[in-house]
Formats: sequence, C-alpha cells, structure tokens
Amino acid sequence: MDVLLGVGNDANGDDGIGPWIARRFNSEKWHAIDCFTVPENYTGDIKRLQPRRIVIVDAADMDLQPGSIRVIPRDSIGSATFSTHAMPLSMFIDYLDDVTDAEVTLIGIQPRRFDSMSSEVRNAGIRLLEMLRSDSIGDLPRL
Repeated sequence: MDVLLGVGNDANGDDGIGPWIARRFNSEKWHAIDCFTVPENYTGDIKRLQPRRIVIVDAADMDLQPGSIRVIPRDSIGSATFSTHAMPLSMFIDYLDDVTDAEVTLIGIQPRRFDSMSSEVRNAGIRLLEMLRSDSIGDLPRL
C-alpha cells in the first residue's frame, strides 16, 4: 500500500491543489488522504497503513511557471515556499522517516493565484493524477 497526502487549503485558490488531487485519486494500490493544512494530524493513520511509499502533494512557490510540477528533494525544500502549514513540511517528512519505513516524496505544483484555482494549476493536477495512476511520477523533473 502506498499513501498520497494532499496538503493545502481549498479556500486559498491554487493552494488547494493537494486536497483537490487527494479527493479525486482512487487506486487499489493507494490510500489517498486530504490532509487540509495539518498533515501531522494523520500520522496515526499513516503508521497503521505501513506504506511502502508516501507521496505528499502541495502547492509550492518555486519561482517557476504556474502549473509547473516538480519533485522537491529534501535538500531543496528550503528553496520552495509553502504557505499554509502549522508544521514545516521538512519537519513532517523527518518525522515520517522516523516512524515509517516508507520512501517519502514531496511533489510541488507552482501556484498562480490564491483567490480561486487557476486553469494552469487544475491542469497540472489532472496531469499529476494521470502520472500517479500510471506510476510514472519518477519521470517528473526535480527542483
């Protein structure tokens, strides 16, 4: 079992892309969780699932074109800005490393605006859903 964590806030336009993807992703091999802005509240569920892989999807300001999708390596997390989280994602990922044996991947989607979801970000969400379903996220460029 793999776990997809959608992080963000729907009320903030493009920042809601993580939850948007989590709510639309279904697969027998995956368990998708809409974490809103508090992924740390789902650590008990994640530990119980004993995932092989955890993929976190969030809007991230990476100074790229709106809708750009990137895998954000741990050593590059500081170069991306995440706006709505109580706990820094780097700390959350470190915690997941401590309590699971899962491979953790952070995927960022460059937002355009925060009043409503932009077409660029929605289209990026659709592309990412297709990549998750075909297990091809390894083809994504890295930040």
